[in-house]
Amino acid sequence: MSAPIRVVVVDDHPVYRDGVADALDDAEDIDVVGTAADGEAAVAVARELRPDVVLMDLRMPGGGGVPATATIAATQPETAVVVLTMSDDDDSVFAALRAGARGYLLKESEGADIARAVRAAARSEAVFGPRIADRVLAFFASSRGRSTAIPFPELTDREREVLDLVAHGLPNAAIATRLFLSEKTVRNRVSDVLTKLHAASRAEAVALARDAGLGPAPGG
Repeated sequence: MSAPIRVVVVDDHPVYRDGVADALDDAEDIDVVGTAADGEAAVAVARELRPDVVLMDLRMPGGGGVPATATIAATQPETAVVVLTMSDDDDSVFAALRAGARGYLLKESEGADIARAVRAAARSEAVFGPRIADRVLAFFASSRGRSTAIPFPELTDREREVLDLVAHGLPNAAIATRLFLSEKTVRNRVSDVLTKLHAASRAEAVALARDAGLGPAPGG
């Protein structure tokens, strides 16, 4: 018999968190080894326990689930993060996927569906709830989805231009000079970009931008 799948459940609502943990613990092949109530604690618990799968809520204190997902995906690629949230808007779905989430479920999912998602993620499979899968497929089937030459379509042209210069490592003052803007305007544009990308910091926005092909060319 193979070892149980080790799972950490992250949610700031204790009743829901404990309910999910109890439901998963009923499965013989799944072992809930830890829980956390916010993003920062999720990163710490994942680092300590090295689970196979993290079930991650998005709307939480401590930086929220997207930055925590990005950190875990970057530092522990062997750990699959599956988002389990009430947020079904496009911004949340695609921010989580860009951060490295391997799956996305809504909290309306039944316990058996969550357990199946855990098993699939542990096998390195991508897993989405039915409504989310439809959304992702529609996105990539649309002209917007096929337009891979334009990263971050949620940004305006000017915001994407600012993000590109941020990804090149330029400080706000240099960006202001380059774009003939005031430094205050650049600072506001950078803040807008971080909000739209659900990035917790400038460094995280740089990482997302470079993953999308902005900033200096590889090896450049």
